[in-house]
Amino acid sequence: MTCSSTTQKNIAYIGVGSNLDQPLEHIKQAAEALDQIPQTQLLALSPLYQSKAIGPGEQSDYINAAAALETQLPPLELLHQLQAIENKQGRKRGPVRWVARTLDLDLLLFNNITLETEELTIPHPRMTERNFVLFPLRDLAILLSPTLALPDGRSIVDLAQNSNDDGIYLSSS
Repeated sequence: MTCSSTTQKNIAYIGVGSNLDQPLEHIKQAAEALDQIPQTQLLALSPLYQSKAIGPGEQSDYINAAAALETQLPPLELLHQLQAIENKQGRKRGPVRWVARTLDLDLLLFNNITLETEELTIPHPRMTERNFVLFPLRDLAILLSPTLALPDGRSIVDLAQNSNDDGIYLSSS
């Protein structure tokens, strides 16, 4: 008797950012850690962008990227893996949002699903407002899936093209 198993392969897109304690190193370490998530493979990492920080006080610029993953994990389990990587790299969570951080990993898209729970919203609720998310994501779309779109049908390439490019540029790192 032969057993065959079918495992669903999901495509997830992750926003990656850092602006504390050698951000470039944190991005490199995060890429390696993403590829080590169980039942998950890193398909590609976008070029790196540098952008002005959004948030309180004076903060260093961010280094931002996007990663494409193929995973057999469900969205919430993947989120927990991302948070474990953030914690391992010194991420501190507190009551104030948008503070400087060693690593920020946001689950942006997961297949073509829409999900809203207390813990996780997909697509990421503010991704269309942020050029530092859209530009790296556009680069991955061009590389891997030119028709990549939000579940509502809006094209990532079009959203990025219509996004303001103030305060963001390709990183020379």
